Amino acid sequence: MNEVIKAIYERRSVRDFTAEPVPREHIMEILKAGSWAPSGLNNQPWRFAIVTDPALKEKFEPLTKYTRIIKSAQCLLPVFISKSKMYHETKDHQAIGACLQNMLLCAHSLGLGAVWLGEILKSGDEVRKLLGLSEDLELMAVIALGWPKNRDQKSRRIPLEELIVFDN
Repeated sequence: MNEVIKAIYERRSVRDFTAEPVPREHIMEILKAGSWAPSGLNNQPWRFAIVTDPALKEKFEPLTKYTRIIKSAQCLLPVFISKSKMYHETKDHQAIGACLQNMLLCAHSLGLGAVWLGEILKSGDEVRKLLGLSEDLELMAVIALGWPKNRDQKSRRIPLEELIVFDN
């Protein structure tokens, strides 16, 4: 099995992290991987924030029901869409999904654990204001990142035969 397929099948959402800091080079590699996602007209509508300061990270805790994950993560990567860079809402939101998947796969390839937090979107304006960012940026997700406490996450999938709705 090639490395890309192996990474897709082995990557899991990690929600518990050690206290070991994430090297800046790893964070930058993850952001670079996100920036290489496909986007319509190559408009690259994603924008990133990096939150590693414990005091700032703590301010994210009341903005989500996943406080425990925020506390445990050594780095938060809020991902925004630049509304001024968008040209087609659906395509641009799909591009953000590809960006996030690239970031998660990159984190996995570096031995890190990560989870895509979407529930925090209900507090998107508060996140943007907390970071002092313009209204042009809309929160799409926060990736919580760190070294996994354990690597025994399990997952299951619906059988492929149940997912195929047409085959000719």
